[in-house]
Amino acid sequence: MFGSSLYSPKYDDLREWLKRARGESGLSQRALSERLGLHHSIVGKLESGDRKFELYEFISYCEAINVDPEEAFKFALNSHKKSKEIFMLEFQLPS
Repeated sequence: MFGSSLYSPKYDDLREWLKRARGESGLSQRALSERLGLHHSIVGKLESGDRKFELYEFISYCEAINVDPEEAFKFALNSHKKSKEIFMLEFQLPS
């Protein structure tokens, strides 16, 4: 349940949501990396799934793309809830 996989549907959904939000903010990966004070390759790794977000890094990323971190957390929680419901349905477990 607490696997460390970078490649799960929940992480994929969250990364895609964040990439879309970055694009809507008009920032390139390089421009975002400059705002964050990170090498541009780190932003690329975060968005591609080669690296997981640390909690405060996630908050800073959200703020840098002008997204309320709470909105991003809500997206992540909803994604988690949906995947949990699907798991329970597949294995016919009580909720």
